[in-house]
Amino acid sequence: MPFSKSFGSGLYSLNKKEFNEIALEVFKFQAVNNFIYKQYLNELSINPQDIKNVSQIPFLPISFFKNAPIMAEVWETEHIFESSGTTGMTSAKHHVRSLSFYKDHSLKLFEAAYGSVKGYHVMALLPSYLERDNSSLVSMVDHLIRKSESPFSGFYLNDFDKLVLDLSKAAATDRHVILIGVSFALLDLLEYTQVDLKGHIVMETGGMKGRRKEMIREDLHGYLCKGFNVEKIHSEYGMTELMSQAYSFGEGLYKSPATMRILIRDMYDPFDLSPNNKSGGINVIDLANINTCSFIETSDIGVIRGEYFEVLGRFDNAETRGCNLLLS
Repeated sequence: MPFSKSFGSGLYSLNKKEFNEIALEVFKFQAVNNFIYKQYLNELSINPQDIKNVSQIPFLPISFFKNAPIMAEVWETEHIFESSGTTGMTSAKHHVRSLSFYKDHSLKLFEAAYGSVKGYHVMALLPSYLERDNSSLVSMVDHLIRKSESPFSGFYLNDFDKLVLDLSKAAATDRHVILIGVSFALLDLLEYTQVDLKGHIVMETGGMKGRRKEMIREDLHGYLCKGFNVEKIHSEYGMTELMSQAYSFGEGLYKSPATMRILIRDMYDPFDLSPNNKSGGINVIDLANINTCSFIETSDIGVIRGEYFEVLGRFDNAETRGCNLLLS
């Protein structure tokens, strides 16, 4: 399957039927050409030809990204995204065939949710991500910063004085500010000083990263709303092992982009999909993972609520990592 076969502009306007058709096509391709996924299916005694609908597709446990390169076909790695983790943990590695595709794809998904990035000052407070190499989140945000073409857009590490001054100046322009930050850094900023961003966007992405005690989402968002004088806290859901991101405009309810679908599996049987409104493990279909594996069994717990999904936490034996994995 050529790299571009499933990635025309129509990919961003798929209906349910079209999504399912492409997902099955991608599954059959990856079941044959992804060595690790093929082995996994063999261990399950699954014949790919017997899979007739999306609900039958087995999902690859996300931990496999820690053990070996996950690739569909053989190609040259252009970049490697690496997950965060505490000392002694094995990090996940996502081999990327085309970094420019990842960046352009992330931009399309952001603009599908928020409109042109040129309408924003993208100001990032992501110290834990900037302190290590190969963060997919930093790569995505850096692309948004560059494409925004704003003099105020940029990464702010520990210089709260400059950040507060620039936020004040940016908020007074005809663009909206979008302050995207890891949770503990946003709390650190508010302990330093309150910032009035009424009418603008505060987006949290990630938990406390071991820097602070975890908070339930309602408490965290309530504190951030008060400190930044905003009505809602936005959120981003993504991870090292995925190419796509989902966004929440508040209350922890995420809308899947056109290239992603969330399915919920039973808490105790990973091959049994749960009905809507029942919590369970989050499975992700990410069509943008065409070169790796599009069917990922994550360590997150969630629930589908109508056209949205909510992340409730993580399985007890799962390592702390990732973007926006808050307790609730």
